[in-house]
Amino acid sequence: MKAIHLTGSILTAAVLLCAAPAGAQSMRCGGYLVRNGDGKAEILQNCGEPVYRDAFCKPLPNAAARAAAQDGSVITPACENVEEWTYNPGYGQFMTILLFTEGQVRAIRYGNRVR
Repeated sequence: MKAIHLTGSILTAAVLLCAAPAGAQSMRCGGYLVRNGDGKAEILQNCGEPVYRDAFCKPLPNAAARAAAQDGSVITPACENVEEWTYNPGYGQFMTILLFTEGQVRAIRYGNRVR
């Protein structure tokens, strides 16, 4: 009887671990849920201005291989324009960073907890 109970407990734990979500990041502005693919205008309209904006050129994966021309001159590596908008959701919450490429949200991640 104990062996069946133990096996059932292990099986239940295994199913729960496999069913757990991968931990997708999200951000809510009032009743609006920010999703991957949302545009900048939509975010500004629903969430307002971020507390901080940063823009940079992220090198593409194969850019290092194309960094030198055949004649020995240096070529500027290809890159993708990226913007990060940081929102402060309030005391005790985590700073939320939206990563944009091509004008759309591509990732949402969390920073430090607001103190």
